[in-house]
Amino acid sequence: MSNDFRKDGRTANQLRPITIERGWSDQAEGSALISFGKTRVLCTASFTNGVPRWKQGKGQGWVTAEYSMLPRSTNDRMDREAVKGKIGGRTHEISRLIGRSLRAVVDMKALGENTIVIDCDVLQADGGTRTAAITGAYVALVDAIEWARTKKFIGQKSQPLIDSLSAVSVGIIDGVPMLDLAYVEDVRAETDMNVVVTGRGLFVEVQGTAEGAPFDRAELDALLDLALAGTAELAEIQATALGSGE
Repeated sequence: MSNDFRKDGRTANQLRPITIERGWSDQAEGSALISFGKTRVLCTASFTNGVPRWKQGKGQGWVTAEYSMLPRSTNDRMDREAVKGKIGGRTHEISRLIGRSLRAVVDMKALGENTIVIDCDVLQADGGTRTAAITGAYVALVDAIEWARTKKFIGQKSQPLIDSLSAVSVGIIDGVPMLDLAYVEDVRAETDMNVVVTGRGLFVEVQGTAEGAPFDRAELDALLDLALAGTAELAEIQATALGSGE
């Protein structure tokens, strides 16, 4: 791995400073304010006893997610999508990504006929908002499930979570594979990839695009190795956050 330093002083295989403030919201059944460097995302989990009509009577729960960016989370103010009257394609795509990623680590039968909605609101964007959202959403999800267990909506012996979940961005910049891209890196990456991984090191989703020249198998392997190492570190940070205050 290259030891060349990046603009923020990191090595190519180094995450940005990661912080997770668990229980940030007093109202939500689960919540986490997560920071990947200057990217900050508030993830809140709302628990409802019951499921959508199309899931009723099947003995299974439902987990879904919504993603949004605050108007001034970026350098220039964006109009709220609610004011525009429609949700943008990127917002839909990321919301669906977060939802299906979380569902990959949830046993819906063990969850019972209950619904958990995760809201991921980007307070400040500096690259990797979707990966930060997924990583923070998992922490909020864990606490919402534990809340439901204390309220007896979920049995004490039920184990809805079958694994942990985190995500990270990787990319190739000036021919060098790099981990956890900040915005200034993301915009000039020759290859950009978002990788969602379980705690056991299994891939849930890999979203990769060659922005310039196509990448070869060796470069793909290097990026996936970086992502696996990064998500393993993120899993430890999540576990530490979830272990605090218990």
